[in-house]
Amino acid sequence: MHPMPDEPPIEAHARETAATAPQAFDFRKHGHAMVDWIADYLEGIERFPVQPRVEPGWVRAQLPATPPVAGEPWERIASDVDRVILPALMHWQHPGFFGYFPANASGPSILGELLSAGLGVQGMLWSTSPACTELETHVMDWMCGMLGLPEHFMSSGPGGGVIQDTASSATLCAVVAARERATGFAGTGMGLQGDARTPGALVAYASAEAHSSIEKDLRIAGIGAANLRLVPVRSDRSMDPDAFASMVRDDVRAGHRPFLCVAAVGTTSTHAVDPVRALAATCAAHGLWLHVDAAHLGIAALCPEFRAIHDGVELADSYCTNPHKWMLVNFDCDAFWVRDRATLVRALSVLPEYLRNAATETGKVIDYRDWQVPLGRRFRALKLWFTIRHFGTSGLQDLVRRHVALAGDLRARVAAEPSLVPVCPTSWSLVCLRHRDGDDATQAIIDRVNGSGHAFVSHTKVDGRLVLRVSIGAPSVAGRHVDALWELIRGAR
Repeated sequence: MHPMPDEPPIEAHARETAATAPQAFDFRKHGHAMVDWIADYLEGIERFPVQPRVEPGWVRAQLPATPPVAGEPWERIASDVDRVILPALMHWQHPGFFGYFPANASGPSILGELLSAGLGVQGMLWSTSPACTELETHVMDWMCGMLGLPEHFMSSGPGGGVIQDTASSATLCAVVAARERATGFAGTGMGLQGDARTPGALVAYASAEAHSSIEKDLRIAGIGAANLRLVPVRSDRSMDPDAFASMVRDDVRAGHRPFLCVAAVGTTSTHAVDPVRALAATCAAHGLWLHVDAAHLGIAALCPEFRAIHDGVELADSYCTNPHKWMLVNFDCDAFWVRDRATLVRALSVLPEYLRNAATETGKVIDYRDWQVPLGRRFRALKLWFTIRHFGTSGLQDLVRRHVALAGDLRARVAAEPSLVPVCPTSWSLVCLRHRDGDDATQAIIDRVNGSGHAFVSHTKVDGRLVLRVSIGAPSVAGRHVDALWELIRGAR
């Protein structure tokens, strides 16, 4: 079969190969239908209860015990999305979703994800798809400027940025780089740490409010959870810099090897911001790697008026934040920067013969496989690129400001309500509160909200007391949704 003179060669080739493909699939027809389904879902998402109402095992009970021997019609497969999947979803894009931190998405980012899947690029090396690598480098430089981060994080300097899947992976890369630097790049570093009580053990530090992934990353990196020092926090739940300095000095006197400090810019429980500048002084004095974890709150720095959260970040060795939380880029997409990319690459690079190529040998290209734990990588830069270009910096700033304003209004209502106590109030998108009558009364509020189907909130504990968290960040959340949530909270008194 040959294309007509006016027929695009790519379309002609697609028609030609479709006839010989096993289990021929009308991608164009079903793809259009799926896009329409997603559009309808997002437009009508409020008709669903935010939280699923199924018992454990319900989904598996709807599925056959064995896979089909013969292929099934696509229409039957698609219908099971409505029958099996939808009833068991937590609807994270729902405007009544106030739990955890958001994982908001948008049309441009969804299409970027679709295009990435359609292209099927494996971007482990520059040579395996130059566009995949160079677009990522470029949009990470864009992001660096958009957030007001230091210039040495730009690709034009000694550092640079890379897209990881999550902040957990970014922190793991920082841990490994810090470990290798501290041990003189002694291979894996295994066997060098020892027990926390053994002289010479590598020791890491984070606040008692730090994310749980830090402990997990230290386990994976061979440091061990016992070698993580949890630094006391101040009344605002941020790391106490004096306590940190004292603990480091004590460990040095005991013969240990402090090598890493993880500072939080926006803790998960309360949005506390650690004093990065003060922590950096101690890190510099004792040679610790300083990693800044700004997974959610870092995106607030899109707005110049919120950039005080980044005070001292220019002194950090690495930094990460998640566009997939608060920037309309669908999960997964973590932005990770390092001050010195040579240290990161040296810590993570293993070059077998089958990956050697002329471009890499020139030393003029970036091979992002050396900036992450896995070898393979998806074309994540597309969804970040599409989102930034569609909304522009001003559109993304408007989103952040709208969420912060809604949170500020709710925070004021809580402060004016005699039965409620604001907990660790901040100026951003998270509102924490508890009932004056104690944990049982606070739990009653949580149960009423989450049982309504119209909203979902999460909880934490502060000073041993149960605290309700309201995280405002859904793409379509508006004042009426916060008003409805407030009525549920007040009605649970």
